[in-house]
Amino acid sequence: MSYRIFTLSPGSTSTKCAVFEDDKLLFKENIKHPKEVLAGFPSVNSQRPYRVGVIMDKLHDHGFRLRDMDAYGAYSGGLESTPGGVFPVNEKMLEDASSGRIADHPATLGAQIIGEFAGALGKPAFVVNPPDVDELDDIARISGIKGIYRESHVHVLNQKEVAMRMAAELGKSYPDCRFIVCHVGGGLSIAAHRDGRMVDANDVVNGEGPMAPNRSGYVPLLPLVKKCFADGAEYGGIKAMIAKTGGLKSLTGTDDMLEIKAKRDGGDRWSALVYDAFAYNLAKYIGSYACVLEGRVDAIIMTGGVSNDEEFIENIRKYAGWIAPVKVYGGDFEMESIAAGVLRVIRGEEEPKEYTGVPVFSGFEYEPETV
Repeated sequence: MSYRIFTLSPGSTSTKCAVFEDDKLLFKENIKHPKEVLAGFPSVNSQRPYRVGVIMDKLHDHGFRLRDMDAYGAYSGGLESTPGGVFPVNEKMLEDASSGRIADHPATLGAQIIGEFAGALGKPAFVVNPPDVDELDDIARISGIKGIYRESHVHVLNQKEVAMRMAAELGKSYPDCRFIVCHVGGGLSIAAHRDGRMVDANDVVNGEGPMAPNRSGYVPLLPLVKKCFADGAEYGGIKAMIAKTGGLKSLTGTDDMLEIKAKRDGGDRWSALVYDAFAYNLAKYIGSYACVLEGRVDAIIMTGGVSNDEEFIENIRKYAGWIAPVKVYGGDFEMESIAAGVLRVIRGEEEPKEYTGVPVFSGFEYEPETV
């Protein structure tokens, strides 16, 4: 029996959607939403009817109907931290996603939209590996300041998908493999995968890890603190420097790797240095995550848009290829990952998990109150 699956991922200015027949892609589009239209909505939740209408129009234009789908799947944020997996949409999930308490971002509309479809048409709806997945080992949560503990915020959906693909290529199951996965796009995440879990990872939300095209990653702390206390410094400006205008953009004025390479090829020594430093910084983290996996690494997996740059990949191989083979899955597989997760559940190959709204980590029970 074959299954037709609709997948969805709402973003800040667009909505990705696709239709699959089992694992075969039938239709895929990234629907752009005019900024002036989105600006007319007073809240993220108020965008929902507009986005639903646009999605349905686009599906109808290509000859698809929501009622003909066997299941709906989405990428959805605004949830409490949870282990990875496939989660049927339930009332607690809808409550958390719509509240804006955890996140106020269009990604929170994912569960809400497919929940609406499921309620109206009587078909199952699932959220697959949401961005709130946190599978860190306790030892990985410790930082050097009491009360500040590390969390996991990475590109979970794509990370898990390419790890599963690599495991299949090796003829193994994902839980039996040890991988270091690097998603390199506008943001950059790196995670150590062991026993089917991301046991250590950088926190892209809170500014951890190597630099990214437009995120600073780790920087020396005291100079950053001085900037925070400088005359005229504001929280919003510092946050933007870390999360939106840092990394390659801060160093070169652009987050476009092709533009940086063009400047380098034109004789710009600074662009050449920054381009090489980008791979160098990531490779240092790959090495540290090899330590997390005790030196037993089946593969280093590169994914995300920047991973299509062959020269960048060769630099990674130069620095870290001695650790394990470097495998490249360029681009992202967001829609494919959602469809694959839904398909595993409806075929009975994977047990769905219940979203409880109880965070996986809220502090150490045995932590002393004072030191």
